[in-house]
Amino acid sequence: MHSAQIQQSSHFVECHGHQLHVRRIHTENSEQRRTPILMLHGSIENGRIFYTKSGKGLAGYLAKQGFDIFVADYRGRGFSTPSVKEKNDHGYHDVTTKDIPALVDYVFQETQQACHVICHSWGGVMFASAYIRFPELHKKVKSMVKFGTKRQVTVMNIERLLKVDLFWKWFAPWYTKKAGYLDAKKMNVGADSEPRQALIESIAWVKKSEWIDPVDAFDYAEAAKTTNWPPTWHLTGVKDYSLGHQTDVKLFMDECQNPNASFTLLSKQNGNAKDYDHIDILTAPAAIEDHFPQVLDFLNKHDG
Repeated sequence: MHSAQIQQSSHFVECHGHQLHVRRIHTENSEQRRTPILMLHGSIENGRIFYTKSGKGLAGYLAKQGFDIFVADYRGRGFSTPSVKEKNDHGYHDVTTKDIPALVDYVFQETQQACHVICHSWGGVMFASAYIRFPELHKKVKSMVKFGTKRQVTVMNIERLLKVDLFWKWFAPWYTKKAGYLDAKKMNVGADSEPRQALIESIAWVKKSEWIDPVDAFDYAEAAKTTNWPPTWHLTGVKDYSLGHQTDVKLFMDECQNPNASFTLLSKQNGNAKDYDHIDILTAPAAIEDHFPQVLDFLNKHDG
């Protein structure tokens, strides 16, 4: 089915005054469509980390294998409306408690099937938080794949000092005081804008901290102990030095207490085509022959 033609369309999910954009990508033949996959992006980005209009990226790759792909933009990001520039009084608590449940429900209503969930970076933290918090989501999720997902940043190196300590924790909160959001694209530090509230909430978690909601004090770490996790695969690149360092990815895996979780480090030393970083793990042309087929194998294994 690798040569199958795919089509893309945009849909909008009403969620507490926001229209969440969902890009649906699948083969033209509806009879050949397989299990749905929901894709969730991370901070200072949007769903386009997973797809292009010409069909490149992980979404296009898996759609060509017959999967029914739903790529989400959180409130204010990507093609969701209103944009962060127009309305930015929301943070990651809202994404976790409102957007993600609404998106999972939307996919379930559209397909009448449980979905696989693929996350990048901070998207994996928010999805895990929503999954812990809302047990009703469990029956709607078959498996999880997480690229470069960490919660805390504990590693110490020059990239961490520049990107996390200097920029994210110090400059960004100061810079966003007036505008209410970080224009990451304009500043050339990301693909999309970030609301100040989301920034502040993420800073509370990124530093060595307890996994407790900064808005309503829900204890995710405690609730994780009794969470019924699906099969989960964490991947990160050896050149991801601060935003998804292997040490911090493993630390987050420990926090989730998921007995069904596995870990892979993508590097030349481990037989990969290149040493991947935080972004090219999803965007490098080499990924199509390298680890995307392994992702396909994982999804096929847990598709029953």
